[in-house]
Amino acid sequence: MSEFAASPPPEQQPQPRPSRRGPRRLAGRVGPLLAASLAGAGIAVGIVAAADLGAGGSTTTVVERVAGETAPAVFEASGESLTMGEIYERAAPGVVRITATSSGGTGDPFDFGLPQQQEALGSGFVIDKTGHIVTNYHVVEGAQDIRVGFSGQEPVPATLIGTDPSTDLAVLKVDVAARALMPLPLGDSDGVAVGDSVVAIGNPFGLDRTITAGIVSAVQRGITAPNGFRIDHVIQTDAAINHGNSGGPLLNTRGEVIGVNAQILGAGGEGNVGVGFAIPVNTVKEVASQLIESGKVEHAYLGIEMQPITAELAKNFRLPVGEGVLVAAVRPDSPAAAAGLRGGDTAVTLNGSDYTLGGDIITAIDGEHVTTMEQVREAVVGKQPGDTVTIEINRDGEAMTLTATLGRQPATPNG
Repeated sequence: MSEFAASPPPEQQPQPRPSRRGPRRLAGRVGPLLAASLAGAGIAVGIVAAADLGAGGSTTTVVERVAGETAPAVFEASGESLTMGEIYERAAPGVVRITATSSGGTGDPFDFGLPQQQEALGSGFVIDKTGHIVTNYHVVEGAQDIRVGFSGQEPVPATLIGTDPSTDLAVLKVDVAARALMPLPLGDSDGVAVGDSVVAIGNPFGLDRTITAGIVSAVQRGITAPNGFRIDHVIQTDAAINHGNSGGPLLNTRGEVIGVNAQILGAGGEGNVGVGFAIPVNTVKEVASQLIESGKVEHAYLGIEMQPITAELAKNFRLPVGEGVLVAAVRPDSPAAAAGLRGGDTAVTLNGSDYTLGGDIITAIDGEHVTTMEQVREAVVGKQPGDTVTIEINRDGEAMTLTATLGRQPATPNG
């Protein structure tokens, strides 16, 4: 089970094994930032999603230090590998502590229904000299007051510029002198490979600017966003990430941000178990650019549920084609429904897996042959709402071509 890693601030210095204290709800346009591909999409195509981390291993090294009060000049990413200490010295001044305060009931029948203040702690990092800061959506979700803390200084109020629940990302802005801001250089998550060394910097359990080290354990993972959609191209790491690390940077050995730490794989314990997930920085670039430009992000949406075709499935149930993607269901009033796509009506089970047959089989989109759900998602996510896509299908053994005008992604996969 994945968990988000924002955490409530401790009332005192946490002990070596702090208890988990229920976090608050678990948390191609190019603007001012560098251009990047938008990752995302999910079972109801046209999605992207989110996270909060926790991970670690027996060889993970943890270093805790406090950075100086004044941020150095903007540093350029080095072309050579840096030591863990060098990465920390350069990047830590750009990592911030975020305290988000919200009001809500406690569920206690003796609180007489009076609103109670709840606080959640998370992390974030500076991305430019004008004061923009990236963090996770689930860190600031529902907050009435957001404060950003730079090491050695009093927290300052932050303005929420915009959020994107589908990618679990948010952009804040603080009004401080430019000399106090140290933007972190953004790398290229498409070049991340399994085995690469990485470091995470954040505020686990409220401990300011803690650095942990590990490797990239896997790439191209998928996780679920706070609104139920899917985030693709996620980076898995064993760098120790815990509650409070949410929104902090995952960096490569050149000191470049390659991801935003977002989720951990829970195992019923209080700490990390060596499986954490980071939203890829190429998604962050695109989403942050749109949030800064307009305060919102619009994702293209088709509105289907898909299932893969395996050779065994095609053989056992005599499918008309051996490759493609099954349309298991079509969302009512969706672009797919308007285009005439049909979902399945026959439930079958093969080797313990359930499938819905009888619907259309997608074989190509915009002339490109597709054999996986990922390829269909990529074709949709690469578009904007209002764009059209040509969908080649096989329906009951007959090849057909449909045209769909993509819509705007709804608030949840179920509309």
